[in-house]
Amino acid sequence: MHPIRFFIWSRNYKTLMSNTKNIEKSYQLARERYAQLGVDTDQALAQLARISISMHCWQGDDVGGFENVGGALGDGLAVTGNYPGKARTPEQLRADFEKALSLIPGSHRFNIHACYAEMDGRKVERDELSADQFKNWIAWAKSLKIGMDFNQTYFSHPMVKDGMTLTHPDKSVRKFWIEHGIRSREIGAAIGKALGKTCLTNLWIPDGMKDTPADRRGPRERLVESLDAVFKKKIDRKLNVDSVEPKLFGIGAESYTPGSHEFYLGYAVSRGTLLTLDAGHYHPTEGIADKISSVLCYLPEIALHVSRGVRWDSDHVVTLTDELQAIAQEIVWGGYVGRVRIGLDYFDASINRVAAWVIGTRNMIKALLLALVAPIAKLKQFERDGDYTSRLALMEDAKVLPFGAVWDYYCQQKGVPVGDAWLAEVKRYERDVLSKR
Repeated sequence: MHPIRFFIWSRNYKTLMSNTKNIEKSYQLARERYAQLGVDTDQALAQLARISISMHCWQGDDVGGFENVGGALGDGLAVTGNYPGKARTPEQLRADFEKALSLIPGSHRFNIHACYAEMDGRKVERDELSADQFKNWIAWAKSLKIGMDFNQTYFSHPMVKDGMTLTHPDKSVRKFWIEHGIRSREIGAAIGKALGKTCLTNLWIPDGMKDTPADRRGPRERLVESLDAVFKKKIDRKLNVDSVEPKLFGIGAESYTPGSHEFYLGYAVSRGTLLTLDAGHYHPTEGIADKISSVLCYLPEIALHVSRGVRWDSDHVVTLTDELQAIAQEIVWGGYVGRVRIGLDYFDASINRVAAWVIGTRNMIKALLLALVAPIAKLKQFERDGDYTSRLALMEDAKVLPFGAVWDYYCQQKGVPVGDAWLAEVKRYERDVLSKR
């Protein structure tokens, strides 16, 4: 090796080793501090490594999909911003996701919508889709050894009539979308079989009314009938599990949503499907954390779409808010880790899309780790003893425990950048790849 190159390599190596030792030293000090409160951080990190986050494909291309390249969004959906570098082909989207995945600790999943079908030069309608249009996605996921989840796509299509799909009065419209739902479940089962990891297939519709309806009953009764037709065929739950997702309102459906929380909660409990709770689908001041233990009293399993609502918009990049921490605490402290499928759901085109993936997912993992290293055993004991003063005091003191050292150590363990070092890698990727699109 050339002497100058050797000198640079040697200097970088020494810096790396010094940083590594500092991170390990900081972790050992943090480990001892947490141990004083009865928390085993090694055990917490081992448990965290087993939690998989379902990362959503639509952050990478603004919910564009590939069935109709260049088609506009609609039917209750809108994306703001025009940051350069958007993925415009399946290959680009897969590459962007791989880059994001390389900067996030742990083993995670890929969540895809039906509109991301690859047509191979021919038009395949949504009521005719099969696993063949997703064979490249499946092969890619298999090569990465990750699982996949699936979503039926009931928006941005000419067969969304008068803002309605499964609730439309016209039987032919409902029939089209029922068949799409049936095909989507079959695709989910094919994904689960091919990857050897159960696929979650989620159903959400944009149906609703802009102004006050005269008939609230009719659309809901038609929705029950349509859903029963979609879910009629029994599918091995080892391959595919079904979930239904409620919403308070959408763009153009501000006054009435047939698929409300109460509607889908009743449907999920009575039919044995999962219920998806989306953090952005409720009133702006309403959180979903308290709903988790409530719903799990009646359902064996639920799914989450974690996003960040800001006023009327439901899908900002996830940040480490009190609400996010409350969601993670409910999952961990309630002992629901094996009963909650955690997915993300936001789309921001105003910033680097790969960075948005990384920021949101790392924050979800941080929130889970914060919950895992909390002195919950002591907190629950104080509560059982009726010592609410000590409970509150410890809850507050726990907020300044050396969590950052544990997080840095976890990232180092998993071979991903520590701290904000990941951003430099995203900037390089933007310069070398995204800027040339």
